[in-house]
Amino acid sequence: MKNLINVETDFDVVIAGAGPAGLSAGIYIGRSGLNVLILEKTVVGGKVIYTYEIENYPGFKKVDGFTLAKSFEEQALALGAKIEYSGLKSFEKTDIFNITLENGRVITSKVLILATGTKENHLGVPGEKEYYGKGVSYCATCDGPGPRFKDKPIVVVGGGYSAIEEGNYLTRFGSVVHIVHRRKQFRVDTKSLKKAEENPKIVFHYDSVVEEITGTANEGVTGVRIKNVLTNEVSEIKAVGVFPFIGQNPVVDYITDTNLLNQDKQIVADINMQTSIEGLFTAGDVRNTPFRQIATAVADGALAGQNAVRYIENLD
Repeated sequence: MKNLINVETDFDVVIAGAGPAGLSAGIYIGRSGLNVLILEKTVVGGKVIYTYEIENYPGFKKVDGFTLAKSFEEQALALGAKIEYSGLKSFEKTDIFNITLENGRVITSKVLILATGTKENHLGVPGEKEYYGKGVSYCATCDGPGPRFKDKPIVVVGGGYSAIEEGNYLTRFGSVVHIVHRRKQFRVDTKSLKKAEENPKIVFHYDSVVEEITGTANEGVTGVRIKNVLTNEVSEIKAVGVFPFIGQNPVVDYITDTNLLNQDKQIVADINMQTSIEGLFTAGDVRNTPFRQIATAVADGALAGQNAVRYIENLD
């Protein structure tokens, strides 16, 4: 490594993304005494704040997403991390990182950690945005076991592996799971599809698309309107939840070096969260990980944060 320990930079470490992974990294780096800035373009806590109830995060029998995310944020700030509300526009690595923010500011850092997460593909229909977190969810594992869906009808939208697998999973909680797919053919292995077809709690709606998610301010989601693409017939399904599984994409629009990404546009990293660029780490849902949960994102952040500290300690 080059001797950069005495090179002046605005920050020792910059973290792009203030979800569980970014905040976890910030906690470890802040605790080490380094100067760390966390960037966030939308809301601190990421998708976690929209999760109604969490029962699978260690240490909490039950906690709402906002409370958990706020705890992450307060701990990071208490340990010295700073937070700036701006997204990452681009970065360039010379001896140090030259980082351009979406607000136009240019800053420098010895280390950069990318924890920008993923963005779900949305249905783009009325009611989807309005009832996000009030019945509309993109994570069955996170929200399915919550009391809202217990013994109530649920709608799953999609025709891929996630839609079928999560549909099967949601039958553990809901009274019935309606799977809405715009075709008759599914992009999934035969065994998984057969399991769903033989599940008495799953009802398929083939050749159909969701036109609207209905609900009220007090109740949240109350149902969906679907249209058959072959007959144009419109019908309604009563449901308290809608789970669109039509794909998600890593947030990597700021990356110009495609060698950092795999074929799914996920950032490739080793077990230490180190990418192919020296001093560039990644963590959480944006990386090539087989499982995307709060617990795994926090673990990624811990690894990225601690290894970033070690990287800086070894610069000289």
